[in-house]
Order: sequence, then C-alpha cells, then structure tokens
Amino acid sequence: MRSSTVFRSMLSFSLLFVLSTATQPASADASHARVIRLSLVQGDVRFTREAHGDPLADQNAQWETAQANLPVRQGYVLATDNGRAEVEFENGAMAFLNENTVLEFYDLSLDDGARTTRLVLRQGSASFYVNPANGDYFSVTGGDFTVEASGKGSFRLNNFDDGSHVDVLTGHVSVLHKKETTQLSKGQSLSMKAGEDSPSVGRLPADDDFDRWVSGRIDTVSTATNASLQYTSSPYYLPGYADLYTYGAWSSCGGYGYGWRPFGASFGWSPFTTGQWLWDPGFGWTFASFQPWGWAPYHYGGWLFDASCGGWFYSPPAYYGGFGGNGGNPRKRFPPVVHPPRPIYRATTAVFVRQNGKLGVVPMHPLDKGGKTPLNLEHGVFSAESGRNVMSATLSAAAGQKWETLKSPPRDALASGLVAATAPVRTSRTILEGSGGTRSLSHDSSIVYDAKEHRFVNTNAAPSSPREAEAVSGKNAPGGLRNDRIVEAPRNNPPAGTTVRVPVAPTSARATAPPSRNIAPPPAPHTSSGGGYRGGSESATIGGGSSRGSAAPSAPAPHASAPASGGGGGRPH
Repeated sequence: MRSSTVFRSMLSFSLLFVLSTATQPASADASHARVIRLSLVQGDVRFTREAHGDPLADQNAQWETAQANLPVRQGYVLATDNGRAEVEFENGAMAFLNENTVLEFYDLSLDDGARTTRLVLRQGSASFYVNPANGDYFSVTGGDFTVEASGKGSFRLNNFDDGSHVDVLTGHVSVLHKKETTQLSKGQSLSMKAGEDSPSVGRLPADDDFDRWVSGRIDTVSTATNASLQYTSSPYYLPGYADLYTYGAWSSCGGYGYGWRPFGASFGWSPFTTGQWLWDPGFGWTFASFQPWGWAPYHYGGWLFDASCGGWFYSPPAYYGGFGGNGGNPRKRFPPVVHPPRPIYRATTAVFVRQNGKLGVVPMHPLDKGGKTPLNLEHGVFSAESGRNVMSATLSAAAGQKWETLKSPPRDALASGLVAATAPVRTSRTILEGSGGTRSLSHDSSIVYDAKEHRFVNTNAAPSSPREAEAVSGKNAPGGLRNDRIVEAPRNNPPAGTTVRVPVAPTSARATAPPSRNIAPPPAPHTSSGGGYRGGSESATIGGGSSRGSAAPSAPAPHASAPASGGGGGRPH
C-alpha cells in the first residue's frame, strides 16, 4: 500500500499540472454531452430514450422501468403513472413530476461552458426550481406557451387538454406565446385555453399535496447539499451531495483529506456491489446504484483504500488545496485569475479489467490514468455481475497475476438489468377555473361540475335521494348527463356559468392525441460568447423552499473551511 506521503506528492504534482495547462473549464468526457440524474423515484416511473414526435403516440418508442440514479440525456422522456419523480441537474436545478405526467428532455446542450436546457411538458403537472449560471438558458414548453427562467426561482406548469397554466412560486419568469411575451413574478398565475391567444393572469391557487411535497424536497436537498460541500474544496455545485450527507458521514483520514463512507459500512464493505450496469450509446457501460446515495461516488471523483480509515472510502474531486499541499484544509482555494475545472462526469468511477476471459472491476483511484494498470488493483478485483444487497465475490488479484486493463467492455460483455414497460396512458384532464386560480379535473374521474347547482356531480353513481333523482332526469345535469350523483364541491367553488368540458378519456396507451397545439420550444437566445441569458451566477449553494406566497429563503453558504473536528458529518433526516 502506498504511503500517504507519496500520495500527497503525486496528487499535488498532478493538480499543479492541470491548473497550469487548463485555461477552460473541463466538460463531461466522451462526446461532451450533458448527463443529468433521475434522483428520486416514487411509484411507477418509466422512460424511453428516443421518441419521434409525440412520445405517447409513437408506436416505435420502447419504454423501460426507471430506477433512481438513472443517467438522463437529451432525447429521453420520463413518464409517471401512479408515481412521482425528481430530476437533479448539474448546477442544482430540479424538476419534479406529479402523477400521470410526461416530460421530454428536448435539448440538453453545452455551448462554450453554457448549459442550454429546453424541456417539453407533454401532459400533466411538473414543478421546476432553477438557478442558472452565467450564460445558461432554461425553458419549459407546456402546449400553449413556453416559460423561460433567467434567474433564480421556481414555478409550476400544468398542461391539460383544454389549456395550460403556470404558477410562479418564487422569482420571475417570462411567458412566450407566439410573438408576445408576458412577465410574471412571484404570486402570479397565467392560464391560456387551447386555441386562444389571450392569456388570463390571476393569483395563485392554494397549495395542494404536490406543492407541499416539492417545497419539502427543495428544502431538504438545499440544506443537505450545503452541509456536504463544507467537506470539499469544490467551488461548484455537485449533484448527489445532498444524499451523501443524509446517508453517510464525512471524516478526515490523515493526509488524504476528507473522505465519505455510507452509514453501517463495515471494514469488508466495498463499492460496486449493489446496483446494475446499464448500456448507454454515448458512454458505454455505466453503473446505476440501487442506493439512494449512489450518484456522486459512482460518477465523480474516485475511491481510496486505507485500513486505518475503515477500508474503502469515497474521495471527492480534488482541487487546489483539497489534499496534500494544504494538509487537507480547503480554506486555500485557487490562486488569483486561475479558473478551476468543473467536476468531470464519468460513466463509472471504476476500471474494467480482464483475465482469461473473466471480467472484473477495480474502484478508480483519483490518480488513475486511462489505459494504465489501476492503482487500486492490489486491493482487489470485484465481480462485474449485477447484485442487489449482496456482497460480490472478490476475484484474485495476487501479486504477479496479469490483468488486462480495458477502456470499456463491449456491449455484449454484460447484461443490462432494465425491464421493459408498457407505454404510459394518455390521461385526459381539463382546467377548472375559480376565484382562487386554476385547478385540474381528470377525465378519468366521473366527477363533473354542475354550474347551476354550484356542485360537483358523480356521473357513475346511482341516485339515492329525490334531489339526486332530479339530477338523473337531466334537469340539473350539465350537457344532459344521466345517472348523476351530486357531490359537495370544494371550498373554492367555480363561479356560476363556468363550463367544464369532460370528453371521454381514451383507453388506449397510444390513443389519438388531443387537437394539435404548438409544442415545439423556441430556440434559445445566444450571445457572442455562446451563452443565453446572463442574469445568474453559478454557485455551490441552492436556494430554499418554494412555498406559495412567501419568498424562498436563501440556503446557508458553505463554510469556508472544513470543521475542525475530524468526525462524521451527516445525519439522516
């Protein structure tokens, strides 16, 4: 095992070389494509990699069951049925999908360091938290208009059969419809009916369960991310660090600086034992961990082994002053006028090796070089077979045994664990307008609004009273409906005369789409330096909650230096 003194010398030299030769921030390797993270899955969530046109009508789209820590790239489509999903972007932006929602990642591009994000909400409800850096562009198209966010804020967008509406929770957004632009600020809601050009601006409706869930998630991720970042020397946000704080602890390990281990990890614990390998056309084989913390450790930084530190531990991306040269104290950042490289995304923080046709992986050392023998080889070669909550057998790596280092094994070397899924069902919903804003009503539900009675009625229930029998006769039922049951309306009743259109919900998963609406996002504006809007600045912190009607509290800034104590950092929430 190499001593920490040798490690510090090698790492310091490597970092100085990088800083002296790099004048531009480093991008993701491979094709410089952006990769974002499906950070949370609750219930039924599916995805397809390449859909042509409307993904709900594309007969050739192949859908698969989604798992947390799935890498998401441009062209992917996420769909929820009876479930919810959360997506985390590289700079701290987040997207939250409600039930029966389909979100398309239309454009995830990188231009001279500036990130362009254009999303299409094909159906349903989704909320977004954004904090764009200099030059970044972020927009979501929802059927009738496009919402652009040029600064820090959060908003909710709903796209239904008869129209769309956006609620601005914090900050400011611009709403584009054809050649018209409407500016909205916190507390405002804009709705537009399908086929019409006149938007209606009002105040926000009351919070619902989805709003409260989103607000709680933003607060949790914000607090936990900033708590983890105090143990690193990175000036940038790094996705997945919130889960490190929640599911593990940071500790100082001699000359290595701060490292991380999951709660409950014994001396015999090793990475790459609980997850599955997925094939990605752009990056090859990538590791998708089954653990909720399994994003950052398997795509950024590397792994170190030290018996005095408990065995294997995760080492975050190293920067000037992060290890060695400054004694592991991140107080010293970068010299003046030196711009640090952004964290580099990797398909996996493992090195593939092969011996006599047997394939194995070695956790990647921070100083490993492509094509060279991995520095961690002496600590074991682990099986490349997928496992769930089991310890994979260690393959022999005794001295003198020759292992061939592979850049990436061929596609047929491993078996992907993804499971085929059926296409999501097109859910028919309509906008319900009221004094408190707009709400939706699912067409799969038999509840409709009776404008004369100022009540909702259930079209599937038999009458149980003379008054309900009168509804059966058609006197009070909208549109001559029969077999209705009157149901008390919520507190915010729509005003008299409100018409709720309730067509029959399609039953086919690839049913005919509603009348065509403009769903193509507008092109992102660009400047001479390659970016879009320039109102924001990249930061390692993300903002606070998204409660309606109140400003989002700013998250505490990360500490300038790591805590004096060398003990653990995180605790479960």
